[in-house]
Amino acid sequence: MKHDIKNINLAKSGLIKIEWAKKDMPVLLGIASDFKKKKPFKNITIGACLHVTAETANLMIALKEAGAKVGLCASNPLSTQDDVAAALVKNFNIPVFAKKGESKNEYMKHLSSVLDLNPDITMDDGADLVGELHSKRLNQAKKILGGTEETTTGVSRLKSMAAEGALRFPVIAVNESMTKHFFDNRYGTGQSTLDGIIRATNKLIAGSVFVVAGYGWCGKGLAMRARGMGANVIVTEIDAVKALEALMDGFRVMPMTEAAKEADFICTVTGNINVVGEKIFRVIKDGCIISNSGHFDVEIDLIALKKISKTRKVLRDFVESYKIKIGKNEKTIFVLAGGRLVNLGSAEGHPASVMDMSFANQILAAEFVLKNKNTLSNSVHVLPEMLDKKIATMKLKSLGSKIDTLSPRQRQYMSGWRDGTN
Repeated sequence: MKHDIKNINLAKSGLIKIEWAKKDMPVLLGIASDFKKKKPFKNITIGACLHVTAETANLMIALKEAGAKVGLCASNPLSTQDDVAAALVKNFNIPVFAKKGESKNEYMKHLSSVLDLNPDITMDDGADLVGELHSKRLNQAKKILGGTEETTTGVSRLKSMAAEGALRFPVIAVNESMTKHFFDNRYGTGQSTLDGIIRATNKLIAGSVFVVAGYGWCGKGLAMRARGMGANVIVTEIDAVKALEALMDGFRVMPMTEAAKEADFICTVTGNINVVGEKIFRVIKDGCIISNSGHFDVEIDLIALKKISKTRKVLRDFVESYKIKIGKNEKTIFVLAGGRLVNLGSAEGHPASVMDMSFANQILAAEFVLKNKNTLSNSVHVLPEMLDKKIATMKLKSLGSKIDTLSPRQRQYMSGWRDGTN
C-alpha cells in the first residue's frame, strides 16, 4: 500500500488519540454501525483532502467499514497529526499522504497521490482536490460522481466555479448544513482558535484587547469565547448587517486601521486576502500578536510584512517575531503558526464532539451523492433538511436531552390558515 507519512512507529500514540476522539463521536458511530451492515460504498473509492486529525481518522475508518476504498491527504500543511497518520496506515490499512510541516511541493504531490487512486467521490476541506481536478485533470474530473465540501472558503470557491459553468460534477456543501456551521464553525472554531493562541504564546487573554476580523459563524464563536475569557473584544467587518449584529451583541466595531492601534491580539476569520496588510502593519500596536483561523494562509500579508521587516526570528514553536521600523520608531509584531490555521497549526483543532456532527454530515453527503448521482446537476447542493434534523436528533439523544413534539391539533394549526383571532 502506497503512503507518505513522517514515521510509522508513531502509530501506537495515534491509535490512542483515535480511540479518545471516538468516545465523543456517537452520531458518526451510530451512522457507521448502520452503514457497516449495509455497505453503501461497496466498490466506491473516496479521495479525501481533510485535516489529518483523530476525528478525521474516525470518519475514514467509518467510510472503509461501509465498503469504501479510502485515500487521505492533508488539507493544510500544518494540520497533520503525524501519529494519527501512522495509525491509519499501520492499524487500518488506509493510505495516507500527509506530514506536519510539509512543503508546498509535498502538499501538491500528496494531492496528486490521492487523485491517482481514481476516486469516484471527493471529500474536500478547502476545495483543493476539486481545484486540482479542474486545473490539471479535467478528463478525470468528468468521471467523478460527486464531491463534498467541509468549509466556508471551499464552498465560496465552488460556487464561483459553478457560476462560471466550470464545475464538472455536483458537490454537496456540507458547510451549509445547520448542524455543521451552527456548531462546528461557532463553538468549534471559537474554542480551538483560542486554544491554539494560548498554546503558542502562553499569554493571558483576560484584560487584553482582542480584535476579531470577520463576524461570520467562526467570528461569532471566537468573539464570544474571547469575551468569556475576559478580553475586551473589537470586531472588524465589511458587511453592515454583520457589523450591526456584532454591535448589538455588545462588541465594539471599528475599521481595522483603528482597531490595530489598540490590539494586543488580532485574529482573522474572513476567508479573504490581505485582511491585515502593510497599511495595518504601519499603524499596529507594538507587540501585537497576529493569527489566522481562516482556511488559507492569505489573510495576513506575510509578503508585505517580510518586505518591511528589519529582522525575523523564531522565538518558540509557532511564534515568529518581525521587527519593523516606521519613521524613527521600531516595533515588533508576532505572527503565529506562519499565518496558517492557528487552531490546527499550534493546537489540535476542533473538539471531537462538534466534529461528530460535521463528519456525520460528510458520510451522509457521500451517500446522498451515490443515491442521486443521476439527477444532481453540476453545481453546489445542500443536504436535505430532514438529514440535518436526523443528525440533531441523534446528537440530542446522545447528550441525554429530549424535546417536545406537536400534538395533532398543533400540527393542524401550524399548517393551516383558517384558524386565527376569534
